[in-house]
Amino acid sequence: MEYIVERINDLREVDIEELVQESEKEGYRFVTRLVNEFEDGSNTFNKPGEILFCVKNNEGSVVGIGGINQSPFSQESDVGRLRRFYVLDAVRREGVGTLLLQSIIEHAKQYFKEITVRTDSAKADAFYRACGFSFDDSASETTHILRFG
Repeated sequence: MEYIVERINDLREVDIEELVQESEKEGYRFVTRLVNEFEDGSNTFNKPGEILFCVKNNEGSVVGIGGINQSPFSQESDVGRLRRFYVLDAVRREGVGTLLLQSIIEHAKQYFKEITVRTDSAKADAFYRACGFSFDDSASETTHILRFG
């Protein structure tokens, strides 16, 4: 199976219902928050440096989603926050998450000096470390940081 990463300009034009349903069953509400925040305009990934991507399979179905915002936890506009990152269980360990994260990182390097993220999942911890993030829980809202330069 081949996968393609696409930028999402308008979330309403992309079918992510399967991601919403599966993430809810797994106990994660952040994909639902992505939809709600896009609908109410509170987060549409439209500030400088911000972007939202999806990964589609050969059939055109969305199998992963994620983006970067200016960190709401920093006073500095050059600190990025990985947001709403989710990959369907059926395609985990097939490189989808890595492909998505690499696309986000390549974009983020042009705008941010570092990317932060918070996770409480051991699998996500291992994933982020394998992708070059350092474990750093010195701030309550962060568990991993990727610094550029």
